[in-house]
Order: sequence, then C-alpha cells, then structure tokens
Amino acid sequence: MPLPQPDDLTSLVLRTDFGDEGAWDTVRAALDAADEYPHATYVSQLRFAGVTVQALVAEEAAAEEDDRIIQVFLADAATMKDPGHPLLAVDLSDEPGRTFRVPVPWFPGISANLSIANMDFAEFADAAGDSGTFRGFDGD
Repeated sequence: MPLPQPDDLTSLVLRTDFGDEGAWDTVRAALDAADEYPHATYVSQLRFAGVTVQALVAEEAAAEEDDRIIQVFLADAATMKDPGHPLLAVDLSDEPGRTFRVPVPWFPGISANLSIANMDFAEFADAAGDSGTFRGFDGD
C-alpha cells in the first residue's frame, strides 16, 4: 500500500511514534505555527507505528510510479521527545533512505522548496553535515 499523497503542495508528515498523544499535538501545533501558510499534511495511522526508513523506501519502490512520493517527514520517537521537535526527513526518490533532521523553524522553507522542486533533497541533506541536522546554509 503506497504512502498517502498530499492533495496540495504540502509535505507529508508521518507519525511513527504513538507513545504520547500530547507530544503529537505539540509537534503539529509547532509546525502549524512556524509559518502563516500550511506546509504539512499530517498522517497518524497505527500501521506506521515504528516503521523503519528501509520499510518506507521499499513500500514506495513497490508502488505504481504515479502513486510515489519523493520525500516524507517522520514524527518519530526522537521528534516527540526532543523539545525542538526535529522531524526526520527521508528521501524516497533520488537517494532512497538518505535522511537528515529538520528543526521546526526550518520546516516551512524546506517543505516549500522541495514541494515545488526549487531545491533538491540532497542540497538540504548536504548542508546538515556531520551533525545530521539542518540548521541553514553557510551565511544564513
């Protein structure tokens, strides 16, 4: 079964940790407050509880080409526990399985640029560097 596709130019934010409903509410509220425009389509389905990056990559690879999505943002256990709620960005297309963390303030810009193909996943992932967390480009 392919991942759900957003109906618009928002990015798919997939909940994979179901241990704390309040944390999920907080993550969604923080993402919604990060910009005046919506940038996320939220999916909270138990079938994704604890899903791995490799399982998502395999699921998308098996989907019909028209049903595939290019990237997904995971609200995993680290997202729920960290006070900054950094999502895990996952490339499902160019370098399937490549990841980096996205703190809430950076999510709207990354989502918008990826959604309109203004920038590639790798540009943000490369800027995350050794830390694995995107904190802007040099000079930002």
